[in-house]
Amino acid sequence: MKFLVDVCAGDGIATAIRELGHDVKSMIAIDPKMLDGDVLTLANNEDRILVTTDKDFGELVYRAGQAHSGVLLLRLQNARREEKAKVAQAIVKTHSELLRRNFCVFHRGRLRIKTSVNE
Repeated sequence: MKFLVDVCAGDGIATAIRELGHDVKSMIAIDPKMLDGDVLTLANNEDRILVTTDKDFGELVYRAGQAHSGVLLLRLQNARREEKAKVAQAIVKTHSELLRRNFCVFHRGRLRIKTSVNE
């Protein structure tokens, strides 16, 4: 599977997902200052699941109706870098097919999957 890791999620998460054998690009390497809407468009154009910690992507998807290929929003505000990487890796390892084309939120130890209607 293909993933795009947002700047706020960090390279630790990108590395953790890459270790599972997935194709991962990082916004830190591409353009750390790219606007959120453009990041989501890039991920969608390349058929990549966006991994982020930025709740603004929910606004773009649900209020603005922006198309996406899947979003994984990790709500891990007080977690250390290593913990974030482990959580992301575990989610991708066990739920990778459910991430595609859906908006998924990990919060307080639970993964919520909102089925997307944009195709």
